[in-house]
Amino acid sequence: MTHPSGAVAERAAAGFSAQFGAEAAGRWAAPGRVNLIGEHTDYNEGFVLPFALPMRTVVAADRQDGEHWTAWSELSGEAITFGADDVAEPGRVTGWGAYVAGVVWALREAGHPVPGARLAIASDVPLGAGLSSSAALESAVLAALLDLGELELAPELQPRLAQRAENVYVGAPTGIMDQSAAIRCRAGHALFLDCRDESVEHIPFDLDADGLAVLVIDSRAPHRHADGEYAARRRSCEAGASALGVTALRDVGIDQLDAALARLDDEETRRRVRHVVTEDQRVLDTVALLRAARVRDIGPLLTASHVSMRDDFEITVPEIDTAVEAALAAGALGARMTGGGFGGCVLALIEADRADAVAAAVTDAYAQRGFT
Repeated sequence: MTHPSGAVAERAAAGFSAQFGAEAAGRWAAPGRVNLIGEHTDYNEGFVLPFALPMRTVVAADRQDGEHWTAWSELSGEAITFGADDVAEPGRVTGWGAYVAGVVWALREAGHPVPGARLAIASDVPLGAGLSSSAALESAVLAALLDLGELELAPELQPRLAQRAENVYVGAPTGIMDQSAAIRCRAGHALFLDCRDESVEHIPFDLDADGLAVLVIDSRAPHRHADGEYAARRRSCEAGASALGVTALRDVGIDQLDAALARLDDEETRRRVRHVVTEDQRVLDTVALLRAARVRDIGPLLTASHVSMRDDFEITVPEIDTAVEAALAAGALGARMTGGGFGGCVLALIEADRADAVAAAVTDAYAQRGFT
């Protein structure tokens, strides 16, 4: 989206003017996201159901001569410059700049003549909370470079390119969901994404009409071994699929689960497989309920998802479990961790007029446990 408005967009534009002494040619934005349900199903070629947040990352940008790029970040207050040699192969630009350089690298690798550019970045997507701040950054940078260079790349192809920047250049083994949400979500809808063929369906998700809200709770739990554990879960899933003789765990239907588990010797692998197969089914069940305008009825599915992540996939932490339990005790219709795990956020489906009460209950439970 070009020329977004609001405080973050104004900060990006002001940052560009202060850093480069000129007005930006335009502003491009991409949102953070919350995954309503479907955790660790994306890299198993299954189903996910994210929706976009009002928080977003904005890039104010303009072209500059030559094959070099300068990016300034409001968060760090620093500017970095990198050239064609730095994007010739992954790993030459590090830190937050790698996400910008990675997009340039991925575009060039795909054969696009990327223009040199100056970029100023501002964001109100919380970092490290599992709300996909990295995909918002990549997607906003991608939108800016496509427009500045008058490059043609169909919207349905953009998430895969942004994901490649993160997977290969940055080195984070994420699935396709985050970039798809940042680029393809629509207001008032959740994005039903098939991570195998990347087809999407926009599912009505009008909480206001039902007097409901989703409360997003930042656990503030430090991410504990998140990168290594994420990779370990992915390896377990791949091992399970290999042992079962399927391309991906998405190919194991819920009616085949018991027989599949009986064929696996390793108890840990059985738990990992059970989570993915049942989570895929929970996404399908949630979509069916939303299509039928039965939003309240998805609550038990959200809670069951959390129990599966806690017990079978083992990716929650005490702060996360405490927030879920407190929200449910305070009347939430359903609650679950959202994101890759080991920290991050909890979402709770609540009656809209219960937001303050549920938030207070979580705060009190944290205080009792000695959590921040």
